[in-house]
Amino acid sequence: MDISRFKALSETCWTLPKAAGETRAEVQLYADRELLAEMDDKVAEQILNVARLPGIVGPALAMPDAHWGYGFPIGGVAAFDAERGGIISAGGVGFDISCGIRCLRSNLAWPDLAPRAAQLADALYRSIPAGVGEEGEIKLGIREIDDIMRQGANWALARGYGEEEDLQYIEEQGCVPGADPRQVSALAKQRQRGEMGTLGSGNHYLEVQVVEKVYDPACAEAFGLREGQIVVSIHCGSRGLGHQIGTDYLLSLAKAAGRLGIALPDRELACAPINSAEGRAYLGAMNAAINCALANRQILAHLTREVFARILPQARLTTLFDVSHNTCKRESHEVEGETRWLYVHRKGATRAFAPGHAQLPERYRQAGQPVIIGGSMGTGSYVLAGLAGNPAYASASHGAGRAMSRHAALKRWRGRELIDELAGRDILIRTRSLRGAAEEAPGAYKDVDRVAEATEKAGLAKRVAFLRPKICVKG
Repeated sequence: MDISRFKALSETCWTLPKAAGETRAEVQLYADRELLAEMDDKVAEQILNVARLPGIVGPALAMPDAHWGYGFPIGGVAAFDAERGGIISAGGVGFDISCGIRCLRSNLAWPDLAPRAAQLADALYRSIPAGVGEEGEIKLGIREIDDIMRQGANWALARGYGEEEDLQYIEEQGCVPGADPRQVSALAKQRQRGEMGTLGSGNHYLEVQVVEKVYDPACAEAFGLREGQIVVSIHCGSRGLGHQIGTDYLLSLAKAAGRLGIALPDRELACAPINSAEGRAYLGAMNAAINCALANRQILAHLTREVFARILPQARLTTLFDVSHNTCKRESHEVEGETRWLYVHRKGATRAFAPGHAQLPERYRQAGQPVIIGGSMGTGSYVLAGLAGNPAYASASHGAGRAMSRHAALKRWRGRELIDELAGRDILIRTRSLRGAAEEAPGAYKDVDRVAEATEKAGLAKRVAFLRPKICVKG
């Protein structure tokens, strides 16, 4: 990207000045100079389009890991006021609704696991269904799918998946309000009948990691983290149901925009007023998908615990936190000295509440919300903590962010060679797709260390611990 177009507001915050007579909101991109230069030009184009949407409050924002997406850039954040003409856009949430990370901490250190690492990797691979269209052992009827969409992780817990304590450490305590299964198509429900408790494909993974470095000892203690400790990160979302909802509502919202005379800067930003019939319908369906994703990660956490118990009977895995990336949530934020209820779109971005926030579990109230930046296969991930004064509606980066397309990655890497190379670095990969492994090569992503550092310097969240991968299960 040509950064000469941008004006630096700080070392890690950039804006695009308005042309004469241009009517739009401001844009702000959080990144250091090198990360900004490495972003594709589409990021600037897309965040400018977001700034032109009706009812936007404050600037349209892009996180340090931003890259080209559908509608919003991935890493895009924007807030809208329903009472002042604000809209909701399926392109501002994404197809993989509530894609997120469940992080589990353990009572194990790497020496406890190392002698059985290959055995554990094989067992996780056999027990965690992963891959395109892969189904698990849970087969459900439509009525049960409706129950999941209303109850979220509570549905899974009631059926023996997980522990009561888990709910304290899941965003919204495992169930978002406002879910309306009636707004979800029969096809979307049908697609989910065999996909609960499955990982999916693409950038989704289950990773066994070791805490390699602690940056903030006080926060690490609050989060229950220490150097040398084993943790597990589970990255997945609402599977086929969420994707189908995204597809269904792009058409519905586009029709609504046309009916209401909303001039779309990009047809991928199909939207409707939040308080319109179409807007309310999408909110009900989207919240249903969020609950589906929270239940899915609850089941996967339970399956992971079962595998650890078989291979390492002394293992105890507890939930550190579970947070979604692709959502639109009604939240209270202060804008120019006024507290307002806003609908915050986060696409490829994670919520990052500051210390003292009432929605945080008591254990984290002083430290701030755990924020997880997932790295690419074979590099590493970060646990951060939310900060007071976050300028981006309590939002932060969610991952490393792609630096090249999957097509370009396939031209550069071969899956088998990549897996062998990582094995030489004591990182065990288990996957059903060599092509998928090549598409997710570490070099296809931005430098996660720089993304985490820029996230901290921009005041979005502070680094607490770095996690080094040891086992990665992918579709």
